[in-house]
Amino acid sequence: MRKIFLLINSLMFFLCSGSAYAKGIDKIIDEKVAPVSDAVSGFVFYPVSINGVDTPIIIIWLVVGAIVFTIATKGIGVWGFKHALDLIFGKTKKEEVKDSGDDGEVSSFQALATALSGTVGLGNIAGVAVAITMGGPGAVFWMIIGSIFGMATKFMEATLGVKYRRVNPDGSVSGGPMYYISHGLTKMKMRWLGQPLAVLFSWMCIAAAIGGGNMFQITMATSQIVEITGGKESFFYTNSWVFGLIIAIIIGAIIIGGIKSIAKVTEKIVPFMCLLYIFSGLIVILYHFTEIPNVIALIFNEAFYPKAVEGGVIGSIIWGLRRSVQSNEAGVGSAPIAYAAVKTHEPASQGFVSLLEPFIDTVVLCSITAFVIILTGTHMDTTGLAGVSLTSRAFESVIPFFPYILAVAITLFALSTILSWSYYGQKSWNYLFGEGDKRTRVFQLIFCAFIVIGSSMNMTSIIDFTDAMMLAMAVPNIIGIYLLTPQILRELKVYCQRYKVGLFKKSDIELDGDDFIPEMD
Repeated sequence: MRKIFLLINSLMFFLCSGSAYAKGIDKIIDEKVAPVSDAVSGFVFYPVSINGVDTPIIIIWLVVGAIVFTIATKGIGVWGFKHALDLIFGKTKKEEVKDSGDDGEVSSFQALATALSGTVGLGNIAGVAVAITMGGPGAVFWMIIGSIFGMATKFMEATLGVKYRRVNPDGSVSGGPMYYISHGLTKMKMRWLGQPLAVLFSWMCIAAAIGGGNMFQITMATSQIVEITGGKESFFYTNSWVFGLIIAIIIGAIIIGGIKSIAKVTEKIVPFMCLLYIFSGLIVILYHFTEIPNVIALIFNEAFYPKAVEGGVIGSIIWGLRRSVQSNEAGVGSAPIAYAAVKTHEPASQGFVSLLEPFIDTVVLCSITAFVIILTGTHMDTTGLAGVSLTSRAFESVIPFFPYILAVAITLFALSTILSWSYYGQKSWNYLFGEGDKRTRVFQLIFCAFIVIGSSMNMTSIIDFTDAMMLAMAVPNIIGIYLLTPQILRELKVYCQRYKVGLFKKSDIELDGDDFIPEMD
């Protein structure tokens, strides 16, 4: 911990020798990195025109995967939802489902909270506003539909995350796409493909963790803190590094304890920040409760007969699905890294629990934002407001002091996202460079240092690059899931048959003792 403090203090001195110097670094880095960043972002987000609407191919890749996995699992997001609730709330008896064991580090709820903390964030506030502005109110309907399809993807990757996790000599667990892609494909005699894809995924995950999961989050949180403390007159306007330093110290103190320490924090932060935001949203919604039926009707009508939306109904569908995919990150491959650490003998059981993640993130939180924006009529704003500002204006029309609540919410969202992505990046780092305290500390020191850097700089090019890396993680991840789908389906059918769950409980698979022992590598 002392090393973390020393490194952060050194960076603090370096960054704060003068605001002009810091801004100069911003400009220099942007100029040097921009060409590479633009090339990578342009490739990852390469668009194809669908009925006049430019749609990034990576979004199509994620949506198609979600549809294929939903068909393969017979719509598990619907029929498996009740079992997911039973597992998380303990309604399923332990003698019925082996939901705990010696292997693993955290409970199912803690794993879910950690995964949620990585997805619940600015997208739930700003991204929804953008989707409605571009795709109209009907985009909300397609956003919800997209999340239901995304549940199947979450099930697939979470199940694999547990099935192919690795238990280290010290009892800690390592898992995620890099492990199930490499080990799973190696067992299929496809090491030539699995190893390169796993390495590619790991490098992209590290870049995404430092950028989108760290620097972007702290930049947004710092901006909100500056705004509510006086704008250009704020102490943090010229000393933003102070806020970054505070967050870095908090994060450093938590992540040094590993997933157990992170999970203990996220299981408290995530419910609180979600309930805070939901409660604020319900106040606004209930204030306009007489308009709720009209808004629901508007959403359904605009979903199929949109007015003044570029691309018509296709445009509405695309923007809704795009927001769903980018919000819950189904298929990106980050969440399985957290789910791999769960205490369970049954990979499929955590797969079921993971169904709740897209539901809470998109169906609940994103829908709250959408209803607030539409009910208050803010979506028809002509002043040019967008993103966070538009959402804030909607809430503020009923709750005058909402900017302060929003500052707390964004800070908590940022803190929890940084925590989760520190773990994702660390595990990818360990996969590439090996386990061990010294190797892990190197990454943690680097990660904390970038929190301070991110709070002091506005490096647009780097953020664009890391955003591209975050979604690009879905390429090797979904390739791996496609190839391992037969194994997942067998795991699912055996689980359902044994515990009499859902549509596969009458599967014709013949059970044997080995069907319930996850493969450990």
